Amino acid sequence: MDFQQIQVEIHGAVGVLSLNAPDKLNALTPLMVSEIGTAIDHISQQCRAMIITGAGRAFCSGASLDPKNPLSPVDQDARARDLGLVLEQQLNPIMLKLKNLDIPWISAVRGAAAGFGASLALAADMVLASETAYFAQIFSKIGLVPDGGATHLLSRTIGRVRTMELMLLGNRLSAENALTWGLVNRVVEDQQLEEQAFALATTLANGPSQALGMTRKAIWAATDDSWELTLEHEREQQKIAGRSKDFDEGLAAFTEKRPAVFNSQ
Repeated sequence: MDFQQIQVEIHGAVGVLSLNAPDKLNALTPLMVSEIGTAIDHISQQCRAMIITGAGRAFCSGASLDPKNPLSPVDQDARARDLGLVLEQQLNPIMLKLKNLDIPWISAVRGAAAGFGASLALAADMVLASETAYFAQIFSKIGLVPDGGATHLLSRTIGRVRTMELMLLGNRLSAENALTWGLVNRVVEDQQLEEQAFALATTLANGPSQALGMTRKAIWAATDDSWELTLEHEREQQKIAGRSKDFDEGLAAFTEKRPAVFNSQ
């Protein structure tokens, strides 16, 4: 598929989606957002795991505010301006699409992950950050409120007090501190980021695809559901998983004391 502001590569069962506007620190434009949505659909249909990363020295600096190619209608009269509409029509559908994926996905973060870019990075099932990575809720610096589900993601991961500090002050959170706080899974050397992300994605792609897809959805649901609803949801998902070819293979491999080979779609 041909894209202008992103790049998609398929390596076996792993799809890699790279934001590809390095001279703009991969700032999101309407075209880039549209291409991301198309690419996610394509990869999820073709692959068993996905990586989202950014070309150059940044993951994503957030939404473009360049008047020549803005994602937000910054040039409109303030009384008519509706930045919430931008979220509703363009950015929120991307986040919902990612939440409801049938395959696991990883973000590989180098340099800045700011604004909506931070939400995009931290919404991944697993987050790999290079030593140069940092996360910034910059909205308070420009008189806006966090978006991309950031208030949900951060408050449920690092707690209310730390989330308040990050969002009210708008300061950078280093990769090291993000690891200490439990926002990222691993911090790796800068030059090892792509290699480590691909190795992890390959491990996921070689796993029981259906079960992993249901597991990631169950975890998202459990973030909001009650204990009782979580137990009910797990019960229904286990019924489906127990009828899958992956379970048959996993059980056979366990009995035969050999590594399982999962290849069902």
